[in-house]
Amino acid sequence: MAVNREGRLLRAIVTLVGNVTTAPDHEAGVQVLVDESVALFDADAAGLLVFDPSSRLRIAASAGHHSGLLELLQLETGEGPCIEAARTGTAVSVPDIELSEARWPHFARAAVDVGYSAVHSIPLRVQRSVIGSLNLFRCAAGPFDLDDVAAARALADIATITITRQRTLDDAATTQAQLQAALDSRVAVEQAKGWIASRNRVDADAAFALLRDHARANGLPLAEVALAVTAGRITLGSPTPDR
Repeated sequence: MAVNREGRLLRAIVTLVGNVTTAPDHEAGVQVLVDESVALFDADAAGLLVFDPSSRLRIAASAGHHSGLLELLQLETGEGPCIEAARTGTAVSVPDIELSEARWPHFARAAVDVGYSAVHSIPLRVQRSVIGSLNLFRCAAGPFDLDDVAAARALADIATITITRQRTLDDAATTQAQLQAALDSRVAVEQAKGWIASRNRVDADAAFALLRDHARANGLPLAEVALAVTAGRITLGSPTPDR
């Protein structure tokens, strides 16, 4: 690999790592991955497949002529080197796509039709898990350069780490938001119970029963009814006048 390409590879790695700490999601980072894969390696197009939270493969990014369509075709037909690499965790190298028609008939015919003759698919691995695949397409037949494959593997590893870290951050943020929502709901209910108990001169259990029964009868969330009570939009029970 030429010195200038080594420098570009390092810059791509820095960009990938930086995106996970500055971008709201990893979309910008994965687009950098496929764009730089085309620019750096012996490829005419590149694409990235990742597993979503439901363990379904989806297209995360693509660059180059028809690469996204080829990956979509593989997802629809369930065959092809890109999804095979993602599902098995093993790199799949196809130096001559025409010779793979028996193995992947739909993919092979479509790839040849749009001008691609070779593909190399690299699984995105983190420990024992595979989160997707980086896929390099080339118009000329023949094996991919070993140095390019090694460098692409390194770039894919960095991308895997950044994507996994971003997902961890996203999960933590979601959990925090859920906990905060639960706390806010609890506070609202407790305030409403106190309001109802004071106005009706009943204990906390009776106040909660009024709150719960109204929520059930009207098909409303308990917290929503509680907020309506404290805001004065609804009145529950029969207020007891002061003596």
